[in-house]
Amino acid sequence: GVCGGLTRVFVERWPAADTIVSQLLAAMQQKKPVALATVIAAPKTFEVTVGRRALFGQNDAPAPKMDLGRWTAAFQADAAAAMQVGQSKLFTYADGALSIFVETPRPPPTLLIVGAGHVAQPLARLGAMLGFEVTVIDDRPAFATAERFPAASETIVAPFADALQDRPLDDNTFVVLVTRGHTFDAACLRIILNTPARYIGMIGSKRRIKAVFGLLKREGDILPAAIKRVHAPIGLDIGAETPAEIAVGIMAEMINLYRGGRAEPLSVALRRDARLPLHPGRVL
Repeated sequence: GVCGGLTRVFVERWPAADTIVSQLLAAMQQKKPVALATVIAAPKTFEVTVGRRALFGQNDAPAPKMDLGRWTAAFQADAAAAMQVGQSKLFTYADGALSIFVETPRPPPTLLIVGAGHVAQPLARLGAMLGFEVTVIDDRPAFATAERFPAASETIVAPFADALQDRPLDDNTFVVLVTRGHTFDAACLRIILNTPARYIGMIGSKRRIKAVFGLLKREGDILPAAIKRVHAPIGLDIGAETPAEIAVGIMAEMINLYRGGRAEPLSVALRRDARLPLHPGRVL
């Protein structure tokens, strides 16, 4: 009967589903790109595939087997493309009779705050509130503490460059430099600019930023095109003054990039017109 059919379906599919969930969790913990495909609807000839799932992993891993007849190759190519761009999508074939939803779950983005001063504290709180996994680095034991940064997943006490050198930075990492001096910024940028970090922001006055970029250019080990990756002055142009307001502007700029927003960063505005004041409120 109907109950017997349902029981048989669950018994047959549960071990595979359990394995897929385990593999999915493992991939997310390792921060590897992954795509979970689920057959939503199918024509009569493939009716048995409805509800089936398959997990797509790294490029060098064999594609999972989903017998979809002549649409198998097209689907596998579409699923691989969705995984690479990290975008969930519903694919349809057979004139719309075959529908497969491809989910591309990603681990939460990492917010790496380099420097544990006044701006870092509200920035860590906002980052955690917005779903970032927050790590704070500082070379002063009294500053990088769990008590000062309760929202952070990790606080690291180490020289800035050493901590960055030992840490993998991927395209899901957002780095904010809020150190106490331009020499620290330059040392950090020499490392960060050679990584695929999604966002690199640096706080500072026009004079400090010019000094950092000038130092990197004179040393010649960083190409000018790489320096343009740095969002400096950091944040969106919201006229921020206090540490909390500055943190809001920084987080807004990162969300703007992460979600594909259209707001203009302060660094872009200043490249267009270097005469713009960093703090318009003070001018008024």
